Amino acid sequence: MADKNRVLVPILGDQLTPGLASLCDCSPDDTIILMMEVWDEATYVKHHKQKIALIFSAMRHFAAELRAAGWSVDYTKLTDTENAGSFTGEVARAVERHNPRAIHVTQASEWRVQQSIDEWADKFPCDVTILPDDRFIASIPEFHDWAEGRKTLRMENFYQEMRKKTGLLMDDGKPAGGKWNYDAENRAPPKKGLTAPERFKPQPDDITREVLDLVADKFADHFGDLEPFEWPVTREEAEKAADWFFAERLADFGTYQDAMIHGEDDLFHSMLSTSINIGLLDPMELCHRAEAAYHDGNAPLNAVEGFIRQIIGWREYVRGFYWYHMPELQTVNEMDAHRPLPEFYWTGETDMRCMADSVRSTKENAHAHHIQRLMVLGNFALLAGITPGEVEAWFLAVYADAFEWVELPNVAAMALYADGGKLASKPYAASGNYINKMSDYCKKCRYSPTVKSGEDACPFGPLYWHFMDRHRDRLRANHRIGRIYANWDRMDAEKRQDYLDSAENFLGSLIPAKAGWARAD
Repeated sequence: MADKNRVLVPILGDQLTPGLASLCDCSPDDTIILMMEVWDEATYVKHHKQKIALIFSAMRHFAAELRAAGWSVDYTKLTDTENAGSFTGEVARAVERHNPRAIHVTQASEWRVQQSIDEWADKFPCDVTILPDDRFIASIPEFHDWAEGRKTLRMENFYQEMRKKTGLLMDDGKPAGGKWNYDAENRAPPKKGLTAPERFKPQPDDITREVLDLVADKFADHFGDLEPFEWPVTREEAEKAADWFFAERLADFGTYQDAMIHGEDDLFHSMLSTSINIGLLDPMELCHRAEAAYHDGNAPLNAVEGFIRQIIGWREYVRGFYWYHMPELQTVNEMDAHRPLPEFYWTGETDMRCMADSVRSTKENAHAHHIQRLMVLGNFALLAGITPGEVEAWFLAVYADAFEWVELPNVAAMALYADGGKLASKPYAASGNYINKMSDYCKKCRYSPTVKSGEDACPFGPLYWHFMDRHRDRLRANHRIGRIYANWDRMDAEKRQDYLDSAENFLGSLIPAKAGWARAD
């Protein structure tokens, strides 16, 4: 039966928040909530099995919560229709079923989805209202206003504005402790025997089990291990995970947030990004809890500031940067990189222990922490000159917390410098010395960071100098890099050639990934 006088409210898979903007002015007796599992979203890149399971399970649990709160929910499962292909297609079918007087929808987080939503007003015979996503601290127009007229868009400047706006870690208008940023205190290498408390791992209930069976059946050719599946899929589980992080890991998070230890896949990291990005946790509430831990003497300032900076600094900044530079950010390639993605990004079959372990964690957990992503996986892609689009598709596909708004700026602009420096002041290029300092990977690696060239040299060393040499014209004027070329020029010609030959030999040995890993053929 048609519900002619009701409002239809589509809710997307990363909008699982009771206070969502499109619900705020609605009442249960005047609203039909539409939730959709669609093929396009699961397969536009071939997402990690755990990522699909996480979002579908969290959606089904959220629908149950909404029904329990008195809302009418029209929920389309992936197998309910033969052509559950797109959001627009499912909304069209819902409009036919319910004949609503209006559609209210919260702005999508991804540009490509929002382009479809922007067409709804012309497609459907009812009013369409698109509301801004107010779960972020800075609105998209606010970021645009901040960015306009600036020659460079540096996160640190934006972060200071967000600190002032929110009042977090502020004392009478000044930053707590006298400094805005304590990153210099958050770079400790791992000490021998360093381990972290085991994280909170909820066990799948019947709803999640049904989803896991669905994913195993329908997405068997997607990357990654499906089980063990240990992600929070409800608000209650996510809040327990947050309670556990603040009690067990926050105090040491700052000091060791850049450290990498073989087999310690998340170390002191919160593992809350998935719950934040799909709407199960309020990022500002987490920031206030972290601030309270500092004021109560339960966590040091460097840890709390680092945690808060990742949320109101980096997370907010990359979201604003994404919308400010779309759609051109999707195709930038300022470093003229065109090498195919190596097969070992999918298989983990490489003698580079750091790469193998980062890929293993990615495959098993749909997660690797930010230094593994930036300074191992991203750094290699930068140095080797891997085509940005292939790297971006890989990062988007393999991580449970990856949505394009957060993934694309981090990969294209931060890791690959493909935007030519709009985001980062220099390429995040590093030799094997960095990895040796910040991890235990090199100790049992087949390659040695102390061997500079030849078959036994850590590939990151020759690749670093190969990268610097081939991009000399682009980078030598960069004030943060100029001294590196002075070091290169002081080497004798034979030594420089050994580096370049070693890099060329290694690059020539790379096996390109087969077609169809990230996107269907």
